Amino acid sequence: MSNASVMNTLSRYVFHPLLDLKEGSGRLRILRELERTQWMPLPVLLEKQKQRLAEIVRHAGTTCPYYERLFREQQFDCTDFDIAAFRKLPVLTKADIRASTDDLVSREYDRESLGFHKTGGSTGVSLTTYFDKNWLEERTADSMRANQWARWYHGSKLAAIWGNPPTPSSLKGRLRSALLDRMIYLDTMNLNDETMGRFVATWRREQPQVLFGHSHSIFILASYVRDHGITDLRPDGIVSTSMMLLAHERAVIEAAFGCKVTDRYGSEEVGLIACECEKHEGYHLNVEYLLVEFLRPDGTAAPPGEEGTVVVTDLLNRGMPLIRYRVEDVGVPSERACSCGRSLPLMERVTGRVADYLKRRDGSMVAGVSLVERTLTAIPGLEQMQIVQSAMDELIVNVVRAPDFAPTAERALFQEFNSVFGDSVTVRVQYVERIPQERSGKYRFSICKV
Repeated sequence: MSNASVMNTLSRYVFHPLLDLKEGSGRLRILRELERTQWMPLPVLLEKQKQRLAEIVRHAGTTCPYYERLFREQQFDCTDFDIAAFRKLPVLTKADIRASTDDLVSREYDRESLGFHKTGGSTGVSLTTYFDKNWLEERTADSMRANQWARWYHGSKLAAIWGNPPTPSSLKGRLRSALLDRMIYLDTMNLNDETMGRFVATWRREQPQVLFGHSHSIFILASYVRDHGITDLRPDGIVSTSMMLLAHERAVIEAAFGCKVTDRYGSEEVGLIACECEKHEGYHLNVEYLLVEFLRPDGTAAPPGEEGTVVVTDLLNRGMPLIRYRVEDVGVPSERACSCGRSLPLMERVTGRVADYLKRRDGSMVAGVSLVERTLTAIPGLEQMQIVQSAMDELIVNVVRAPDFAPTAERALFQEFNSVFGDSVTVRVQYVERIPQERSGKYRFSICKV
């Protein structure tokens, strides 16, 4: 057995269980339970989901001032749960959370005892949400289960592509990094040929089993690997997250690393929402811990195959319940069953963020990310692209040229956008070396400023 295999085994079967024991954590116990429940019949899971939904709604309505007021105004009885009445409740928005943070926290908890997430958001306006210890353990175990669908087991060494990677400074931190976390990092805030070259050298030395990171950042690394003829980086699994994974990017990543990509979807506020399994036939929804709705603009449920705004109710977070929370993404529900045999229902895909939809003068909307994907697939010579709608009648298209770029590509680009938006819209193409990142290290393919 190699040294790497020995360390993987020790980390998974010795160091992680010892950490759970030392911290009084139930992560691994919860993980074992989730490994079992994913195969339960769907009616059993949905009944459990309904029970948890009724309980979190009752808890929110009796311990959170925000929900006490809302339920009173809506004449909603949280102690006698009715799903039809529940689905008529107003959705919770990010603006609501910012305006009522204190009132959303349950009186059963001292806010100082809660953990928190703080995100910058697409508009640069921060959002802070809080969670209790039980929520963190359950959601950590849930992520660990999804990791296993990509052959990423706790204890595996990880190649992570992320913004602002942590650097352990204390002896305790360095020991944890060596024995438990076991990661090598590529900082997404500093992606260039030099840093990627160093990362490849570190990879060869450390031999990580799994590649994890922002979808587009993994694509950038994969493009570097492809362009430099590197063929010896072969992870057991690849997990992409935080951004939409475009079809052409998936193809480049899988060709460069000789491994399927497992894409996942979630948010800081509610954790993992859905994830592909090893069959890659859609995204399994986390019905054990969440109720996920897909809503039309009129508030009614979108049927399978139709786009709907994603609205999530967290069934676990008692510290700061999020009831019918609009995460500002658009997704497509599914009625198919996955051939893997897991009963967790499927979502077809995420089609974009609400803020990334571009606008036409007639009031109709265009999914910017889908337009980017279609354009990159149809027109040769384009490596990366970003659309910025600065005004109703103006689009700025940032383009990174591929080696096979030709003038015909620009003409085809104008034709594509004119076919979608009409001749009255001015399209300006800007050729750039790279697509700019957000402060979080993520990328946005489509930005609507209208």
